[in-house]
Amino acid sequence: MNTQPQTKKQSLVGVVVSDKMDKTRVVLVTRYESHPKYKKYVKYQKRYKAHDAENQYKVGDRVVITAARPISRHKAFTITEKIGVQDVTRYLSARASRA
Repeated sequence: MNTQPQTKKQSLVGVVVSDKMDKTRVVLVTRYESHPKYKKYVKYQKRYKAHDAENQYKVGDRVVITAARPISRHKAFTITEKIGVQDVTRYLSARASRA
C-alpha cells in the first residue's frame, strides 16, 4: 500500500507548433504576467516538448500538457487532451523569417 500523499501535477494549456518528430510534439505555452513596477501585462512564451504516443495531435491543436517523469533529455510532459484548434500561421511565418 502506498502511503505517499497524492500531489496534483502541473498542467499547462498551449498550442502544438511542431509535429515533425516521432511521438514528440512541441507545444507553445503563452502566459501573461503583471509587471511589478509598471502594472502592465507582459506576454511570455515558452516551448515545451511533450510526449504523444499515438502521433494523433497536429500543428494548430490546442492541448493540455501534464508534467510527468522525464521521458527523455528534454521531454517531461505528456499531452493529456485536445481542447480545440487555433491558427498558428503567423507564429510559424515569424519563426521562419528569423531562421
